[in-house]
Amino acid sequence: MSPASDLLAHTLAQADFHPRLPQQRRLYEAAKAAIHQQQLGAGNKLPSSRDLARDLGIARNTVIAAFEQLAAEGYVTSALGSGTYVADLQAHSASMRGVGSAQHSANTAALATAKGGASAPLSRRGEELTAFAAGPRYEIQPFAPGDADFSSFPFKLWQRLQNRIWREARADLLDYGQSGGYLPLRQAITEYLRISRSVKVSVEQVMITAGTQQSLDLCAQLLADVGDTAWVEDPCYWGARRVFQARDLTLHPITVDSDGMALDQEDLATSPRLIYVTPSHQYPTGAVMSLARRRELLDVAVRKNAWILEDDYDSEFRYTGRPLAALQGLDTDDRVLYMGTFSKVLYPGIKVGYLVVPPALIAPFKSALYDLQRPGQLMVQAALADFIALGHFTTHIRKIRQTYGARRELLRRTLVAQLGPQLSQSVTISSEESGLHLVVELPDRVDDVALEKLAAESGIQVKALSTYYLAPPVRRGLLVGYAYVTPEKVVYYGRLLAAVIQSGVR
Repeated sequence: MSPASDLLAHTLAQADFHPRLPQQRRLYEAAKAAIHQQQLGAGNKLPSSRDLARDLGIARNTVIAAFEQLAAEGYVTSALGSGTYVADLQAHSASMRGVGSAQHSANTAALATAKGGASAPLSRRGEELTAFAAGPRYEIQPFAPGDADFSSFPFKLWQRLQNRIWREARADLLDYGQSGGYLPLRQAITEYLRISRSVKVSVEQVMITAGTQQSLDLCAQLLADVGDTAWVEDPCYWGARRVFQARDLTLHPITVDSDGMALDQEDLATSPRLIYVTPSHQYPTGAVMSLARRRELLDVAVRKNAWILEDDYDSEFRYTGRPLAALQGLDTDDRVLYMGTFSKVLYPGIKVGYLVVPPALIAPFKSALYDLQRPGQLMVQAALADFIALGHFTTHIRKIRQTYGARRELLRRTLVAQLGPQLSQSVTISSEESGLHLVVELPDRVDDVALEKLAAESGIQVKALSTYYLAPPVRRGLLVGYAYVTPEKVVYYGRLLAAVIQSGVR
């Protein structure tokens, strides 16, 4: 038996060496590992397929298949009448060194930096976008704002709907969505928005996206150029800020008060291309934009030839009275693009949202959605269309609205009771009957960022209101989510949070 046969036989005899792979693949993996570890050096001649098959006690066709795979990936070379040899894997590196040792050293240094050096090789924009690190900040923990209780999702019902779609074996649902999304889903969304949100919409205006982030990104790409100004609420939803920054737009923050976005003369002196608003439930303050402000904003958009991007954030979660009508329903000049998502009302991973565009934008947006995003998930869209059409969607919303409303009230009562009357003059708990979080407003002297960190030490993931501002913050407070917390934990963690607030305010 040759040394190469002996080496491969020893490797294949190990019980834990890829035990579930076919013999052909095990031989390929053994040879590849030996070449990488230089146990089979460059130029070494391998046994013939006949000899190696005899030495290993396997079929010759198995050896031939393994050799062919190694040759296809460049690990070995074959010469007719001469045999099979281990390739020189260092040849490419040597040729690169020949280009110039200085350049090679620079490349090596850059690679070392990328693997953990002092600074990552990112663009300035990349460093700015990744500095926020939203993932760890918004992981699901008690009182994390914006998280919905998707554990209450009707899994079995959803599974039945999906199974039925798959049983139909429709090849067209395996393709990209070339027409703005699955037509029955667009029809269902159209009817839902007309009835529940007073949106003026036709089926052709509805585009299915992967959520609000993608809708915003599509708008930023198609409606604005690098350097254009985007008006944003201040404080502002962090996700919208990141999208606009990624598209190199100039952000102009506009103060939000109890009536929503409040324009002043300094704001009106600028010329926005985009205006981003959450009028029905401002994120994060919860303010509702007044009718006068809505009409003013629509008028400004026409005068300045700007587009309004209406993010209907948490519109489904209004606990008293009917949901407020959308700003888009007041638009008579086709300046509003309206967007929403199913991530909060169903589950985050569904990644299905919708964008309603003015009639003049239907063709370009439909084209760009396909060209830039290659949308898919038609199987999921088909199941969701049935979920809505069969009435399960409204039933689910009604159920979770009741659940969240009860948790919200329990959290309010717990905080009020624990904070006591002595703090009632300095600490205010938001009273808006909507959304998935409360805002505990604090005196200006209180460091809400420090309180956020102190709460984290108790396992509570609240967010400091001041961190949502682009301009210097004018309000301090904590965003306290209540959707993804059971009633027992609401009381327990509510008491802990009250103690944290007391320690910071006194």
